[in-house]
Amino acid sequence: MDDIPVRRVAPHEAHACIEGLADVLVDCVEGGASIGFMLPIARETALAFWRRVADAVQRGDRVLLVAQRADGRIVGTVQLILDLPENQPHRADLVKMQVHRSVRGRGVAQRLLEAAEREAVREGRRVLVLDAVTGGDAWRLYQRCGWQRVGDVPDYALMPDGPPCSTTFFYKHL
Repeated sequence: MDDIPVRRVAPHEAHACIEGLADVLVDCVEGGASIGFMLPIARETALAFWRRVADAVQRGDRVLLVAQRADGRIVGTVQLILDLPENQPHRADLVKMQVHRSVRGRGVAQRLLEAAEREAVREGRRVLVLDAVTGGDAWRLYQRCGWQRVGDVPDYALMPDGPPCSTTFFYKHL
């Protein structure tokens, strides 16, 4: 297994990562990932999404992590949403786990997840919440990594090609 390190993107560099992050997003959606986008996905849609995320990182509302090869290519990402209601300062939402199809099966998703958990602790967050397509690859990862299943919501979202899918909610105390 080749080592693809994971790092936190600094606020001042968030906008510089947009092109690489858009490549990962387009690849994941085209590969069938239900992460909030439908097919066909336009590159401009992906770029606009990542511009909004970069703005949120600069404001301190999100933590952005990337898995980046030695050549600089971004091949995975995950985010922590920190901008939550004032009665939830101890919590964060883990969102948009994405791993490029070219590096799947190499432990990148698990390294992203572990790094996100460490960053949550650094941010003073002790409860994480997420949702994943029921029975999918991410669902299996979260189960293996000790996340607690809360329950399933049938027809919660759509797959990129249109059919509805069930979503499972998870949490983890850190």
